[in-house]
Amino acid sequence: MRAHEWPCHVCPLTCGTVHHNLELIDTDSPRSQLSSMAPSNAGLLLGLILLRFNWCLALGGGGAAGGGSVFPVVVSTWPFREAVRAAWEVVKAGGAGGSAVDAVVAGCSACEVLRCDGTVGPGGSPDENGETTLDALIMNGITMEIGAVAAMRYVKDGIKAAKLVMEHTGHTLLVGEKATAFAISMGLAGPTDLSSPDSMEKWSNWRQNHCQPNFWKNVDPAGNCGPYHPTNIPPFGSMDPVQNAVVETQGPTCQGWFESNNLLEPTNSHFKSVINRHNHDTISMAVIDKMGHVAAGTSTNGATFKIPGRVGDGPIPGSSAYADDEVGACGATGDGDIMMRFLPCYQVVESMRRGMEPRDAAMDAISRISRKYPDFVGAVFAINKKGVHAGACHGWTFQYSVRNSSMPDVEVFTVTS
Repeated sequence: MRAHEWPCHVCPLTCGTVHHNLELIDTDSPRSQLSSMAPSNAGLLLGLILLRFNWCLALGGGGAAGGGSVFPVVVSTWPFREAVRAAWEVVKAGGAGGSAVDAVVAGCSACEVLRCDGTVGPGGSPDENGETTLDALIMNGITMEIGAVAAMRYVKDGIKAAKLVMEHTGHTLLVGEKATAFAISMGLAGPTDLSSPDSMEKWSNWRQNHCQPNFWKNVDPAGNCGPYHPTNIPPFGSMDPVQNAVVETQGPTCQGWFESNNLLEPTNSHFKSVINRHNHDTISMAVIDKMGHVAAGTSTNGATFKIPGRVGDGPIPGSSAYADDEVGACGATGDGDIMMRFLPCYQVVESMRRGMEPRDAAMDAISRISRKYPDFVGAVFAINKKGVHAGACHGWTFQYSVRNSSMPDVEVFTVTS
């Protein structure tokens, strides 16, 4: 099996500090090989390792062997290497280094500029009207403060806007055009058209394909562009007085208020075909700085061809990301409309608080969703306060990127469902 590729759900990396009661675990060599070495060779090996001080072994079983001294650490969804490098440059700085919060902002900002996978930053994921909007979140694990923006228009710096919300307001989440006005008033550039030639071409092709696939269900016309209305709406005048009043004042689309709300209803085939990494993705990043402080954040331009006004899990605390200095952090990606119903990252962190190892916490959070939605697509990574990390996924192959003090560069870990 190749390094960093693990079956089923888990890609753990076990890291720690060598102590005098040294115990080496080698998945390729029996423990007896160490004891059979000549004393002089064993002493030399021990001296070299103690001189190096830090060690890090990829283990199938997970768990930390000894205390952690791998800080700083940066973890990100997907092989977004440049984003991880940008965060690393901040957090590895001399002395105490940069803060975890600043590193997360730097990493997510790099992904926004690079338009990672076309699903982060401006120029990607047009909605039904062809417009690109941004969602972002930043969380400080020391204070539990959060700043977020959702469905933000005309400002390209999503994660920086979220940080401004956290640092300069008593609120957690600002949305839509008011989030835009706030961000510009606080010094971010705008208004700016967030569309690109690529996003507009994608939108034009989608329109030519009769607006398929899309996120509507139980509506007419089912196989064409809107406007849409519920399939079971009766002719006007045959409804009860309350329904008549709603239609009269709000229009027929509000008849959805009177439909049964079965969250577990299977989605239609058009909806399923929308979800994949390149049109439904998020950068979610967690950082532990040199002081052991934890932060997490996300940035995304949401689901491609989403209904205008849709907000995914990106700016929802506990869904796309969560961080707590006392425990660790989590990041998530995938079908945010389903995942936000379960707050998987909050679940991961609370499971680790109760003593679960990162891989078990990640698998547990994903299994809670897959039991209710067997066809959902998503993934999480988990990292505890010692720097031990793991991932779990369902419905696709997931990769996440890591850089810590024992690595010469970013390393990518693969998780299969």
